[in-house]
Amino acid sequence: MKEILREIGMIARALDSISNIEFKEFDLTKGQYLYVVRICENPGIIQEQLVDMIKVDRSTATRALQKLEISGFIEKKEDPHNKKIRRLFPTEKGKAVYPFIKKENDHSNLVALEGFSEKETATAFDLLQRIRKNVEKDWESVKKGNKRTY
Repeated sequence: MKEILREIGMIARALDSISNIEFKEFDLTKGQYLYVVRICENPGIIQEQLVDMIKVDRSTATRALQKLEISGFIEKKEDPHNKKIRRLFPTEKGKAVYPFIKKENDHSNLVALEGFSEKETATAFDLLQRIRKNVEKDWESVKKGNKRTY
């Protein structure tokens, strides 16, 4: 069997490393850009939705969001209908950095897919979505405290 997940992991770590270096000038560290992007694209999102979208544990998200709030990239606002819910919104600083992050992401996509036909790109996307959906089942289960059977 081919080591597909190793390849995916190497790609993800390389791109994450590049992004962390390039976003240092904006004082975004260690993957914080992912949160800024998702919040800019989904203003008013709640933390649980964001956790599910990014696939991180709650404590990791809490720490990252606290740092982003302190740094002025995001703000938390009470939900007008439910005082227990805190909705996440980008600040002007967050909105200002979003186009650069998006531009970097678009460039990374172009570099990664260089030499691929439209059909190959569509096929790769479809296959990766299927892989993600398969993995999500285990992620959801383990997140709830279950053990995987090997």
